[in-house]
Amino acid sequence: MAQRMLREYSVPAIANMPVGPAIDVGNTNFELKTGQITMVQANPLCGLPSEDANAHLQHFLELRDTVIINDVALEIIKLRLFPSSLLGKAKQWFYKDQEAVNTWAKCSTVFLTNFFPSGKTNAILGRILNFQ
Repeated sequence: MAQRMLREYSVPAIANMPVGPAIDVGNTNFELKTGQITMVQANPLCGLPSEDANAHLQHFLELRDTVIINDVALEIIKLRLFPSSLLGKAKQWFYKDQEAVNTWAKCSTVFLTNFFPSGKTNAILGRILNFQ
């Protein structure tokens, strides 16, 4: 067995890079077109408190509705395309917990939970409670 130099232990390895969730696509081979990915990347969400996660998700779903691939479930397309709509903190979140994003239902719920600003939630709750 060859000895490794100390420096080799401190250099990141490709094997340690996070990847998205394992999505079972069955026997289907499909490819997302560059134009589809570019459309989604045009309005990324970075995870900043000033961004509206709900509006981002709505916009993403509108764009996703333009993508139709025969014999491929909509959920699979959403999960494959969604990370392209994220940057920065939001993209790190997506790759951090693969179990939280392995289905579209889980992914969208956890996404809104993490990125819908609590200040907005509190403001909406305050308006509801003060409704007369």
